[in-house]
Amino acid sequence: MFILKRQDVEISTIQHPKRDQQVPILHYQGQTFRLLSVFKASQEEEAKALWRDLTDNKGKACVLLEEPERFSVWGKIRLDQLGSDTGSHSKIGIFTQASILLLQAVYMDIEDFLGARQAALFQKEMGETLQQWQFPQVSSPEEIKYLLEIDPLSVPVPNWQEHHVITLLQDLHRLGKAYFGNTNFAHPVADKLQDMPEGERSLFISWLNQSPLSKLWH
Repeated sequence: MFILKRQDVEISTIQHPKRDQQVPILHYQGQTFRLLSVFKASQEEEAKALWRDLTDNKGKACVLLEEPERFSVWGKIRLDQLGSDTGSHSKIGIFTQASILLLQAVYMDIEDFLGARQAALFQKEMGETLQQWQFPQVSSPEEIKYLLEIDPLSVPVPNWQEHHVITLLQDLHRLGKAYFGNTNFAHPVADKLQDMPEGERSLFISWLNQSPLSKLWH
């Protein structure tokens, strides 16, 4: 749809009807849009690539908001539909759970095979990566440590989007390869997700196999 400036729009927040979550809403010419993703000012090309992919390839009604300090992509939504998006949320929630389990598996392998010092260095480098990409709810070393220790199948996981999961797994593969010197840690994925319910594990692996990550994780 459009590339908009901050003065073109009004932004407010509303309470999600089914979750303990405040949802940013962009208002433009009587239409409402929900925040999909945020990029730093230096990531203009990445922001425009996502916006074009959603609008041109997937037929979504989206706007790109250009501000001095950031870019953000917003998808059109009717406010009375806000509570009915649980399906997609559940799906991305499963992908987030699986990606955290893979993160924890690599971390534990580094600790077991390379020692505590290398594990601590990996934790620091992984944290810097997540902070660089502005992952929601991962903004401090304590929150990164929390991600490595939680059981993602029994506690709420961060509210990530699909591109966060892809970025995490890309950088996790890059770091894992640097630490181990090979890519054996990245397969078989199914063995590392044995704690997941079978249906959810299959859903994630099916998505993984159809994504650009299939050459890295399999």
